[in-house]
Formats: sequence, C-alpha cells, structure tokens
Amino acid sequence: MERRLAAILAADVVGYSRLMGHDEAATLKRLKALRTELVQPSFASRKGRIVKLMGDGLLAEFPSIVEAVQSAIDIQRRINDRETDLPDDSRIRLRIGVNLGDIIIEGQDIYGDGVNVAARVEEMAPVGGVAISGSAHDHVIGKVDAAFEDQGEQLLKNITRTVRIWTWARSDPHSSGKHDSVPPPERPSVAVLPFDNISGDPEQLYFSDGITEDIITELSRFKSMDVVARNSTFVYRDQAVNVSEIGRKVGASHLLEGSVRKSGSRIRLTAQLIDVKTGKHVWADRYDRELSEIFELQDELVHSLVSALAVRLSAAETERSLRRPMNSPAAYDLYLRASSLDRLYNANTAREAKELASQAVGLDPGFARAHAVLAGQIFTCGWFENTPKATYLEEALQAAAKAVELDPNDSFCSSTRATVHLQRREFDQARHYSEQALKSNPHDTWVWSDYAWYLNSVGKPEEALERLDSMEHFEPYPPNWHWEIRGQVLYNLKRYGEAKTALKRMTVTPFWVKAFLAACCGQLGEVEAAKTYWAEAIEGAPDKGDTFAHQLDVYRDTADAEHWVKGLRRAELDV
Repeated sequence: MERRLAAILAADVVGYSRLMGHDEAATLKRLKALRTELVQPSFASRKGRIVKLMGDGLLAEFPSIVEAVQSAIDIQRRINDRETDLPDDSRIRLRIGVNLGDIIIEGQDIYGDGVNVAARVEEMAPVGGVAISGSAHDHVIGKVDAAFEDQGEQLLKNITRTVRIWTWARSDPHSSGKHDSVPPPERPSVAVLPFDNISGDPEQLYFSDGITEDIITELSRFKSMDVVARNSTFVYRDQAVNVSEIGRKVGASHLLEGSVRKSGSRIRLTAQLIDVKTGKHVWADRYDRELSEIFELQDELVHSLVSALAVRLSAAETERSLRRPMNSPAAYDLYLRASSLDRLYNANTAREAKELASQAVGLDPGFARAHAVLAGQIFTCGWFENTPKATYLEEALQAAAKAVELDPNDSFCSSTRATVHLQRREFDQARHYSEQALKSNPHDTWVWSDYAWYLNSVGKPEEALERLDSMEHFEPYPPNWHWEIRGQVLYNLKRYGEAKTALKRMTVTPFWVKAFLAACCGQLGEVEAAKTYWAEAIEGAPDKGDTFAHQLDVYRDTADAEHWVKGLRRAELDV
C-alpha cells in the first residue's frame, strides 16, 4: 500500500432526492453542466483531481490544502451566483468539506482515515458553504480569501475522536440555509430522525419505522417540550446527518437518532440525543431484548427509551438555563430555575424557587406549569417555615387548581394537584388527579413516584413497590424524590434495611428524611446511628418538637404513621 498526506475534498448535493423527484432529466443535465463547466476547471487549475463521483456527490484530492480550500470557496460562490435566477426549491446547492490527512492509494482510488474524516466534515458544512477540519485550518490561516468560524470540537459519526470544525458561509441568505430555517425554540424541542434498520433485512424496516413513530407519539405527551412532527423528520431518511442544519430546518434544540438491529432471537436498539447548538451528545444508551413478542417488545423499548430520554432532555435544558444570565425575562427560564431549586430541599432554595415561580406566573399568567411549580414551592416553604398548615395548603391548592384548569392534560400539573390533595388528606381527589396524570403521560417518571406515594399513603405499599420497581426498569437513574418514596414504602413493608439503603441514595436529605433514617435504624437495633440521625433532624426542623408530622399526616391509617414513631421509640428516643 502507498500512503501519503493529502488534502481531501468531499462535496454533496443538498436535497438530491427532492431535486430528482421534481425533474430528474433537468437535474441531471444541470449537475453535469456544473461539473464540466465549473467544478472540473476549478480543480484542474489548482492541480486537484476527482477521485470518484457518487451521483449526489464527489470525492477529490489535492496536493495542497490551501488550493483545496480555495477551490471549495470559489465553487460555492460561483454556484450560488449561477443559481439565483431559479426558483428556490429548484436551486442546486452543495455542502463541501475539506480535510488534511493520511490516505491510502490503490490504483485511482483513495481510502483511509483522512478520507473518512473529510466525508464527515462535509456533513457539518452549512448549505452553500464549506467546513474544514482543524488540521486543514491550521495551514490555511491568512492564505485563503475567506473567514472561517470556529464551531469547536465535534464528535463525528463513526469517528472515534473529536474533530475541531471551522465553517465558512456566504452572507447571502441562500448560501446559509437561513431562508428555510425555523426560528430556534424557546423551550426544548426534539426531532426524532428515522431509526436506521441495520438488520440486513429490508423487511424489518416496518419495525424501525414503528419504533420511530411511537417515540414521536409518546414524547408528545410531555407538555414541557415540543416534538417535531413525523413528516418533517422522515424526509431525512437515509441521508447523512448534519446536526446544525437539520436543527435549523425543523426548529429543534435536540436531535434523537438511533438504529435497530435484529439478530437471531434478539433485538438491539441504540439511541443518542444530540444538542443541536453544540453538536455534542447529551445522552446515549443501548437496549437489548429477547425477540419473543415483537409488538410487546416494541412497547417496552419505546417506554424505556422515552422515559429515560425525557429525564435527560429536561436535565440538559435546565443546565442550559442555569448557564444563562439571571436577568433573563422569559417565564420559561424562570420556571426552569425554580424547578432546579426545588430539588435542593432547604429553606433558602425553597423561598427562592417560590419567588421565581411567582415571577414566572406574573410574566405569563397562562403558563400552567409555572402555577404548578408555584403550588409545590408554597407547601415546601410551609414545611420549612412552620407556617400554619391550613394556610399554606389552601394557597397551594389554589395554584395547583389553576395549573390544571389551564392545562388538564399536563401530567405534571395533575400530579402536583394530587400531591396537594394528599397533603390535605383528601384521598379521593388525590387518587383522581394521580390517575389523570398517569393517563396523560404514563412515561413521566416523576408522576410514577408521586402515584407510588399516594398508594403507600392509602395502605397499598405492595402495589406502590411494584410501580417503583417497574419505573426503575425503564429509568435506571430516577429523581431524588423517588428514593424517598421507595424508602417509605419499604419501611411500611417492614424491610427496614432496604428502606435505609434507599433513603441513603438520596443526593439531598432534608430534615424529615433524617427522621425517617432514625426510625429505620431504630427498627434495626442501631441505636447510636438512630440518635445521630434524630439529632440532625431536630437541628434542621423549624419546629423542634415536630420533625416530620407533615409527612406522616398523609397516611390514611394512623397505624401506619404510628409505625414510624415506634421505630424511633425502639431507639429510646423521646418522641
């Protein structure tokens, strides 16, 4: 094999299938004319050669990286000028990528890592523009008639390392693709691309398509995000994915892509969530299942993926919000900040979250979720500030009722109202809104935890544990709140050691959880540990004589509440 360092140029026709479908003969004629009248002369003048043609694209090599990049820019400028008199949907536009790397020569063909990277760099180019790798950029600074924008380190498909990408696009709106882009969303928006069928069996396409369509449908249940419609994403089937370009086209903040492989009696599904702005992977996972009942399997895979995806998407969007300036005027931004503080469980963050939620409601009185977060912060502040229970629960109910009135199909709003009713010992209403939340979105892991809390409170800990176990099967990294509920359920089942383990998995442990831990230790005969936890609970409680009454009040049967007190008494604690 002969190896050498070379400049590799990869070009691709944007929307080739659409152009061919519109007028095949005219498209082929124009492409041939562009190649012979513009592309080949440009290459020849700069000592480049076309290695291969691929219908909708080409691969070329140059002895000089400067010549390759300058040729790419000249071609894009001339094509864009040449096509301006044609209707917008008939224009031929290219993406071009250039890389400097090692190649293998075999006859007239070239292979190797340098070629593979060039092909993936091309996918990152804007429509009518050029993308180059970091290695190429280092050699062309100040030597070409163009200014490149740094896109940072990117993880390219099938390339094991990250590659720094630089892009150039004409200020002409037709060259950047902005003419047919959708404004970026104010809240998380996900576009689910058709999952690749890599089974080697074309007849399995129905299964990968079915997975994709079900994911789109089930993600749409989450009112906190927008989901791009199927018809807008299936046009990208079997196309190379340019994350930023598709994101602009469909108005998505995130893309979900994946593959399905059937092998023997097993199905493997892989999925990855990508942030459109950065091109980085937010989350990726793989699911392996036995192929026994294919449609039941499909339901299980979709449930598992959607539940996990929603958690990751929410976390990514919250993290992005927290990096923005604090004076952001958007109600949604305030809602995200309040939600993130809600998980910290202390008096200061509860007060701050309540204020942020109040501001969100003031900015957008019709924002249902802002009212729901406000309701939650009202009773959380009540727990920490020793406010009369009747006062704060009445105020919380008003906010929760408003949230459900504004959006009765939002599972978060219904679940919040159920929680308020549970705190008020209104068990029938708590059941009604818990079930309404589950019906609205059976994939929301937070809703599952809340429903398990309700079941445990009305004396059904076995059923509650089944719910929690099932949720963990779908979402192996549940929210902090889940472990508190699981600890309570296991305690009521007299599985004290497991209850203690679950409670200790909480990343934040408020004072009442320390009281729960004290009771677990008391039942286990760990007297000194129980006393330590109890002292910490009293230290954090606003009412030193009543550390977790607001939690025990949710039990319909007073014997269940007394069960916790017995755990403390077994540790010889004065309660």
